[in-house]
Amino acid sequence: MKSILKKWGQISLVKQIFIGLIIGIILAVTMPEAAKPIVIFGSLFVGALKAIAPVLVLFLVMSAIAQHKRGHKTNMKSIIVLYLSGTFLAGLIAVVVSFIFPVSLTLAKGAEGVTPPGGVVEVLKTLLLNIVDNPVKAIVNANYIGILAWAVLLGLALRNAAETTKTMIANFSDAVSKIVAWVIKFAPLGIMGLVFTSITTNGSEAILSYGKLLAVLIGCMVFVALVVNPIIVFAVIRKNPYPLVFKCLKESGITAFFTRSSASNIPVNMKLCEKLGLNKDSYSVSIPLGATINMAGAAVTISVLTLAAVHTLDIQVDLPTAILLSVLSAICACGASGVAGGSLLLIPLACSLFGIPTDVAMQVVGVGFIIGVLQDSFETSLNSSTDVLFTAAAEFKEWRKEGKIVDI
Repeated sequence: MKSILKKWGQISLVKQIFIGLIIGIILAVTMPEAAKPIVIFGSLFVGALKAIAPVLVLFLVMSAIAQHKRGHKTNMKSIIVLYLSGTFLAGLIAVVVSFIFPVSLTLAKGAEGVTPPGGVVEVLKTLLLNIVDNPVKAIVNANYIGILAWAVLLGLALRNAAETTKTMIANFSDAVSKIVAWVIKFAPLGIMGLVFTSITTNGSEAILSYGKLLAVLIGCMVFVALVVNPIIVFAVIRKNPYPLVFKCLKESGITAFFTRSSASNIPVNMKLCEKLGLNKDSYSVSIPLGATINMAGAAVTISVLTLAAVHTLDIQVDLPTAILLSVLSAICACGASGVAGGSLLLIPLACSLFGIPTDVAMQVVGVGFIIGVLQDSFETSLNSSTDVLFTAAAEFKEWRKEGKIVDI
């Protein structure tokens, strides 16, 4: 047994996850009833990630700011510009593709029990209220805007604290990071359980009936991941972006695809940033911030489903309105994490731009819930992997200026 575990430990984590993925698919197809107990592995893995992520963000950000030396550069301004640019361009691409390949829907019920926000003001109000949330409540509810705000404030307040206090906070930060490393070691088992659950509980018939819509949605997200993002990164680092793009998709995108939670993927992204040798002062803030505002996948979902409703109702759309939708989808996407239900519940807000009644818009949300398994998986994979991609790109740009070799 020791020999087997030793050999297993010598295999890279990505290969271990791939093995877990294959085993999960085989078990789901060949013996779904007998292998049902492995579902618990997926639940435990996601539960552990969700439990540790808020504490990790609080201590990492607080420690990084408390120990930040004046004059020591971070790349936060560049990273935020990349986040916002990427989200807007994703929404714009989705609008363009939706006009080239218009999709009409068979409207569905299934979203009657949820209430969408009333407007952009309500979305922004929710975000602002989340900033001033009780810190304990913010951690319990995984409110990352609130956690970030308190971590920044505590970090600033502790900058003049005694070195022993700063050392203690740094030790807590390192200890939480160590626990994260232990949790991530169980990723192969977790992914095996998650893929098994996904295949055995989600029937394919309902999803396949919306095949064209899914093709447009997923096509847009793949185009953003493999064309738009690489162009943005190349413009920043002036070097072949694909090794970095594929590394982020492989080591961050795969786990995000199955956990379907940007928050749960924060520890995975932190580990990847560390592996890439990035500045901890930057990525300890940019990764949790990205999980909140870097929402290219959400912008695609909002734009595509809104325009599907527009095409279904034969509403004529002019160019200025289409561009306005791109801007609105980007703003809504950045606010998606502050709204229960995420990107799908912001579709009625975008639909209001075209005068589409709320009851019709909510039927479109119902369609979103039907295809939600694949839509949410691809969306989260794009969102989360891009957090690391843009954080790395901003830092590699500085390395290039300093004459350092950028080795991906």
